[in-house]
Amino acid sequence: MDEIFKQQVWEITKLVPKGRVTSYGAIAKAVGYPNHSRHVGKAMGGCPKDVPAHRVISSSGALSVPEFQVKLEAEGIEVENFRIKNFKKLFWNPLEEL
Repeated sequence: MDEIFKQQVWEITKLVPKGRVTSYGAIAKAVGYPNHSRHVGKAMGGCPKDVPAHRVISSSGALSVPEFQVKLEAEGIEVENFRIKNFKKLFWNPLEEL
């Protein structure tokens, strides 16, 4: 995974509005690499502090990192059993909203 890909992933992630969530797959599509959601997950692993990695979750609405629940709830997002409540309503699709 190259630095350019990581930078693109981080730039899109910075645009996810507070109180909304997106998926690894949606980010992958937005940077032109559909089917590379795992690479997006890896890129999020070492992302800078200003990248809201907690807003990027699995396409099923499940949290990949349980510790992110606190940050999401602080933004008003309800989490139950490590899943986002109202996931479809809160979902931010970069291809449609940018």
